[in-house]
Amino acid sequence: MKINLFYIFIVVSILIIGCEKPPIAEMENAREAVFRAENDANAVEYAGGTLARARDSLRRMQAEADSKRYDAARAHAADAIAAAERAIADGRAGLQRAGSESDSLISTLKTEIEETSININGARYSQLDLDYDSLDKAIVDAYDTADQAEVDQAMGRYQQALDRARVVRSELTDINQTIASAVTVRKK
Repeated sequence: MKINLFYIFIVVSILIIGCEKPPIAEMENAREAVFRAENDANAVEYAGGTLARARDSLRRMQAEADSKRYDAARAHAADAIAAAERAIADGRAGLQRAGSESDSLISTLKTEIEETSININGARYSQLDLDYDSLDKAIVDAYDTADQAEVDQAMGRYQQALDRARVVRSELTDINQTIASAVTVRKK
């Protein structure tokens, strides 16, 4: 009885394919990496897009494993790990950027508030038709918000500090534009 090598190859291939095991270790490592990234406050705040890619790779990994396409599952597990690690690194970098940016912006706010206050006093002296009670309240609010931004900065809440500082700068711009418009109306 002569056995055809082709048939032996087919039987062995079927046995090997049928015995392929899911990449359990790689999948677990991927889940752990994404879990770490999801629980890293900086990754969540500053690297949301990268974190979303890690979650998507994790979802695809599971779908491929459920369909018994283990090579694809293994590849998506590697992608999930890489994206999760990148999210953590991007989160750290984002925190540093926000810290530098908020520090820079906050350091100029008090001067900008004082300059705007001087502009209000100049408008008052020039007897421009403005609601000075409202403008004075806006200056007080600007000082208060700037103080809160400084507290956030000192506590390491850089994004909140940056958001507050941007609000102050926007309010000061509005005040100065109001004064400039009153000057323009008066010249007519």
